[in-house]
Amino acid sequence: MLLRYSAGLLRHVSPRLLWKAARLWLLPSLATMRAYRARIKNGELFPPFLFLSLTDACNLRCRGCWVDYPGSPRTLAFDKVMRIIDSAKKQGCRFFTLLGGEPLLYADLWGIPERHPDCYFQVITNGIFLDDDAVGHIRTLGNVTVLVSLDGGEANNDARRGEGVFAQAVEGLRRLQRAGILFGVATTVTAANYDEVLGDAYVRFIRGLGAAYLWYYGYRPVGSDSAPELALNAAMFSRFRKRLLELRRRHPIVIIDTYWDADGNAICPAALGLGFHIGPAGGVEPCPPLSYAADFIDAGSDAFTTINSSRFLRQFQEFAAKRTRGCVILEYPGDLADLLEASEGQDTSGRNFLEELRASRPCPSHSTPESAIPEDSAIYRFLKRRLFFGLAAYG
Repeated sequence: MLLRYSAGLLRHVSPRLLWKAARLWLLPSLATMRAYRARIKNGELFPPFLFLSLTDACNLRCRGCWVDYPGSPRTLAFDKVMRIIDSAKKQGCRFFTLLGGEPLLYADLWGIPERHPDCYFQVITNGIFLDDDAVGHIRTLGNVTVLVSLDGGEANNDARRGEGVFAQAVEGLRRLQRAGILFGVATTVTAANYDEVLGDAYVRFIRGLGAAYLWYYGYRPVGSDSAPELALNAAMFSRFRKRLLELRRRHPIVIIDTYWDADGNAICPAALGLGFHIGPAGGVEPCPPLSYAADFIDAGSDAFTTINSSRFLRQFQEFAAKRTRGCVILEYPGDLADLLEASEGQDTSGRNFLEELRASRPCPSHSTPESAIPEDSAIYRFLKRRLFFGLAAYG
């Protein structure tokens, strides 16, 4: 399988871009994870990578999306982005995920990787704005991988993301393929698309588009159109885990999940301090769907100092560790609302996030006994133990 995968990469991706990914993404993540573990031993809190939401402007209104800001779109100022990255680099971080909203609506997007050629960036996009100009920037820069959201075939994808989105996203993916870009596809698994997106035919389709990796997420019912009927039940999460292991054995594409470690134990990356989210208002949040912050990156603040001294983030970690190895947004929405209210932080959703949480019914997450299946591939065990958590984004 490794030989087939390597042959596919060499056939579809520019050698220059492969070399940059190895030099700036894969190899540095070993040192990044060592630095992260050293900080943990010293009682310091700072993740090996960061999510940076550049804007909450978006051309789509997907069901269950937490980015649904009712006012004028907010934007994370370019100089603030630069300060955050500079601070993180001092801690050995070299990987950053840029998202939104839709990050390709951010005016200075390509200036970020251009100003930091020693770092590697993942851009999460709906794919609609991947025109020739955008793809040309990505190819020229070389230190960017693109993760395009696609939630199944045309019917399932457009039912959640909007009519005509599938065709436009696939055209963007084909442009990336023709340009020899290293890219992946992000698929949110819902109760509606479950059978399709965890099937062999779907994985073959994604591989046929030239994707080097396929990233699976479990649906979280958040936002003003939370669509709780799309949430997975416990049996679905268990089958999700088993199906991932089967697909990895059969297809020459890296299949990524953000839910289980090498031994099959459920994890919450935010609870472990593996990745935090900085929103377009500068608020430091545990993860992208959790739109609440008590600490903000402002004109005079340093990202490391702000995160390391955050009482709120440490309280969240303690709260989550006492309840589940899974997702507290799904399993304990009411308790989470109480924690957030007591933190005296700020609702960064622009709506009423606490009210949304209290109105949510608890759902199962990936922390089920049946899901605790160890990785049966030596390669994936290595990735998850040594590289995986420093590689890319969680959503």
